[in-house]
Amino acid sequence: MSLLYSGPSLAVLHEEYAAQGRVDPGAQLISSSHLVVDAAVDRVWEVMADLRTWPSWASGIRMTELGEVRPGASFRWRLNGMPLRSRFAVVEPARELTWTGTFLGRYRAVDRHVLVPMEGGGTRITVEESLAGPLLPLFYREPMLRANHERWLSDLARAVA
Repeated sequence: MSLLYSGPSLAVLHEEYAAQGRVDPGAQLISSSHLVVDAAVDRVWEVMADLRTWPSWASGIRMTELGEVRPGASFRWRLNGMPLRSRFAVVEPARELTWTGTFLGRYRAVDRHVLVPMEGGGTRITVEESLAGPLLPLFYREPMLRANHERWLSDLARAVA
C-alpha cells in the first residue's frame, strides 16, 4: 500500500467502480460491516434513502445541500463536522444505494449500502467503503472507518424499528 495513493480520478471511480457496484480495491482503507435488522427491506430502504431525515437518527450527520436521490445527483453533507461532497452512483430501491464522495479536495471514497431481504422478513444491511488519498493512513485507519459504519448500522437499526 502506498502512502501517496490517490486512486483513480473521481470520474473513473464513479463510473467504473461505484456505478458497477465496486469499491476501489487499491484504496488504503477498505471496510465492510453488516447487520441483520428485524424490519422489512422496504422499510429499511424508506429510511435509508430519505437523506433529509438522516440528521434526526444518524449520529454526527448534517445535510447541507440535497436534491433528488437518483443516479448522478449530488449532495453535500457533514460527517462529524467534516464537509463532504457526494454523488449518487447506484439508486436501486430496496436493493442498493451507492455514492462517491470527496473531502478536503484530495480524498475519495466509494460508499455502498446493499440490502438483502431475509427469510422471516428481516433485512441484511451491508455497508462497504473504500477510502483513498495521499497520506491517509497517517491520520485515519480502518478501525475508525469500521466504527463509523457500525455506528451508522446501529443508528439505522433503531430508526427502522
